[in-house]
Amino acid sequence: MFATPEEAEHAFYDSLHQADTIRLMEVWSDDEEVVCVHPGGIRVIGSDSVRNSWQQILANGPLLIQPTRPMIMTSLMSSVHVLIEQVTIHSPEGKQVANCYTTNVYHKGPSGWRMVLHHASNAPDDVGMFDLQDIPGTLH
Repeated sequence: MFATPEEAEHAFYDSLHQADTIRLMEVWSDDEEVVCVHPGGIRVIGSDSVRNSWQQILANGPLLIQPTRPMIMTSLMSSVHVLIEQVTIHSPEGKQVANCYTTNVYHKGPSGWRMVLHHASNAPDDVGMFDLQDIPGTLH
């Protein structure tokens, strides 16, 4: 279905923007060993649980997420994408942007590249001011 991990990632974010759970789950592997961690949420394991978590989130409407500054590491059968998501939120106070650090992992199988992990966590508001290499060698 997806010839490259980048195609799968594009479809992932496009389906969030369209609030299309069916298309979103086409990006995910059918395997029960898939994992999703939403910002501030619990670890969700398995296709059915992942689908249910996204259905709950997208019931509120589309997610306006702009993936930025990807760092991609690809091997023969897997691809790890570490990026920053800029999430636009419309609230009574007006439009706000929140940032998330995100890791997306894709595996190549008989039906092409599919997502097996999406892990997003809150990032500082000023994360866009820094390069990913700003603090090399710093551990935890």
